[in-house]
Amino acid sequence: MPSAIAALAIDARDPRRVADFWAAALGWQVLEAGDDGVSIGPAERSAPGIDVLPVPEGKAVKNRLHLDLRADGTGQAEEVDRLLGLGATRADVGQGPDVSWVVLADPEGNEFCVLARSVQDVAAAR
Repeated sequence: MPSAIAALAIDARDPRRVADFWAAALGWQVLEAGDDGVSIGPAERSAPGIDVLPVPEGKAVKNRLHLDLRADGTGQAEEVDRLLGLGATRADVGQGPDVSWVVLADPEGNEFCVLARSVQDVAAAR
C-alpha cells in the first residue's frame, strides 16, 4: 500500500500567528495547540492538516515546497485581496509578468500561490 500524507509541517518562529493565518485562509480551525506546535485542519478532520512547529530561526531562502490555493466560490483577485487582508504579502520568486498565478507569502514569509485555474482545470479544457 502506498504512503498517505498525514500532515504538512510548517516551521515558524511564532507558530500561533502562522497557524491562525492558515486556519483563516483555509476556513479551518485549530485542532490542538501546545508548546510543541499548533495543529490545524478541517473540523471533521477529513483531510491532512497542517502542523506549525516552533523553530528559533526565521525563514532564509525560497521554499522548496509550497501550497497552491484555488479560489473556490470567488475570483482570483478577490481571494488575493482577502488573503492580503489576513496578513499575507506579495512575493517575488522570479515569476514572469504573464503567469496566471499570484505568489504571496504568509506572515513569516513562506511562499504560496493563488491559482486562476488549477493544472487539472487546464488539462480538462484541452
